[in-house]
Amino acid sequence: MMTTPTSGFSAFALEPFPELQPGTDLASAITDTLTRTGTALRTGDIVVVASKVVSIAEKRYVDLAGISPSPEAVELSARTGKPAEVVQLILDNSTEHFLATERGPIIARHTLGHQLTSAGIDRAGTEGAWLLPADPDSSARALRDALITHTGADVAVVVADSDGRADRRGATCISIGAAGVAPLRITEHDGKRQEETLTDMIAAAAGIILGQRGRGVPVAVLRGIGYTPFSDEGVTAMLHHTPASPRPHS
Repeated sequence: MMTTPTSGFSAFALEPFPELQPGTDLASAITDTLTRTGTALRTGDIVVVASKVVSIAEKRYVDLAGISPSPEAVELSARTGKPAEVVQLILDNSTEHFLATERGPIIARHTLGHQLTSAGIDRAGTEGAWLLPADPDSSARALRDALITHTGADVAVVVADSDGRADRRGATCISIGAAGVAPLRITEHDGKRQEETLTDMIAAAAGIILGQRGRGVPVAVLRGIGYTPFSDEGVTAMLHHTPASPRPHS
């Protein structure tokens, strides 16, 4: 299906956004922020949410004191300078990995099928770490359904994760979950047909607002983007590698 062309769009952050505690209802936090700021969602809006707040809401915290590093993790820790317990979590949550340079970063194929820096593991101070949501597409669907119920607007949701690339420094944003928007769009011009990773482009656009460390704004709204609505294919549908079972924590 051809996607409606986009000739322009707007984007804004939901701020100030509250600091979430594990188990916080994310949809309620978003709707409360909308109410406090006098903002209303509209049908067709795309709500982009940082994966970390989804992980916090879903209690995906791991205490590093309970992780016993394997010899492989210890060796990778020595090469990269990353704590051995965190390296072990990377190994436990991936199916393969390599170092982008001699000193890292570690690029890993997450069990969900995504290729991510550090398998998407996010440090939580010195004592813990956050894992990615167990099923980001399912998380996006649940959040989308709750937002529609609360606001009455038919919105889409994209779960975004910050990620580096093996060929360059720095980080960008990619999609790891989606609901209400088809992950791919088809463009045709001059007899050429192209599949484009639309939800990744949506995540990257939102990433300009979301930022990285210390920004403190985990939710952005994109308005005016043309997309195929009501699709629950999810990001998983465009991955080359199907999800695998994670290894148990060591």
